[in-house]
Amino acid sequence: MIMAKLNIVLVEPEIPQNTGNIARTCAATGARLHLVEPMGFKVDDKKLKRAGLDYWYLLDITYYASLDDFFARNANGQFYFFTTKAQHTHSDIAYPDNAYLVFGKETAGLPEKLLFDNPERCVRLPMIGEARSLNLSNAVAVGAYEVLRQWGYPELENRGHLRDYNWDDAQPQN
Repeated sequence: MIMAKLNIVLVEPEIPQNTGNIARTCAATGARLHLVEPMGFKVDDKKLKRAGLDYWYLLDITYYASLDDFFARNANGQFYFFTTKAQHTHSDIAYPDNAYLVFGKETAGLPEKLLFDNPERCVRLPMIGEARSLNLSNAVAVGAYEVLRQWGYPELENRGHLRDYNWDDAQPQN
């Protein structure tokens, strides 16, 4: 089975720790990471590297000079815009192979014109009304794992392993 491909897009991320955490999520899930400039940090930022730990070699990452550059280079993409302003819930969408989950910068989100022009592709993570938003890295993890759940977690390990014991030797407890 060929693994379906998930794409995570960060538009003008501002906080290196968030981007590092998201990079780690992408590395652990096999998702491609797309970073759209300008960014609020340099890619060699220590905080970015620390948050991603030692998973950088697992990343499939692409950089773009602008949002226009991103759309021009991914013209055939199926884009889903994660925003607190959406009218649809993220779990109501059936995500196709090669889906692009697009997230805006921490302080402002995605451009409203982009959202207005794509109302059926805008999705929201439900939360109480008084909460402004989730942390960006948490929102990406929730969105990514919903897509992967729908796809049956292709090529991801679904069973963990103990370091000193074997699960197959465990006796059921009554």
